[in-house]
Amino acid sequence: MPSAFTQNYYHCVFSTKVRQNLISTELEGRLFPFLGGVLRDLRCGLLAINGMPDHVHLLIRYRADLSHSQMLQQIKARSSKWIHETFPLMSAFAWQEGYGGFTVSRSALPDVEAYIRRQKEHHKRQDFRTEFLELLRRHGVVFDENDVFK
Repeated sequence: MPSAFTQNYYHCVFSTKVRQNLISTELEGRLFPFLGGVLRDLRCGLLAINGMPDHVHLLIRYRADLSHSQMLQQIKARSSKWIHETFPLMSAFAWQEGYGGFTVSRSALPDVEAYIRRQKEHHKRQDFRTEFLELLRRHGVVFDENDVFK
């Protein structure tokens, strides 16, 4: 077979450095489309995006020959550079070094998409720290809680 035929979905979550509230409504309105453009450039599809002033969630359809770490490195590096160039007063902006990433089955896409779209409502009841630890546990990720938010 000359090609790979895959359907890969990924829910990723990453925060601003030390979870600072740096993503204003104005920035969000420009950042989210920019992130979609980075993913199109990587030949991926952005199915859902949302977040809060200190973090973002993306639901991505990605190609078989692109690793999760390469994809996230590109998303974070290119968006940081764009923020620095577009918003000179945000020269200190940075993303946290790590990220959470969870593969998603096709049957779960509607639920994950709805979860991402409801982020602002969701965070009226639950902070990011609690949410992130719950995601790790729900997906069976082995972690030391002391290392997660260094």
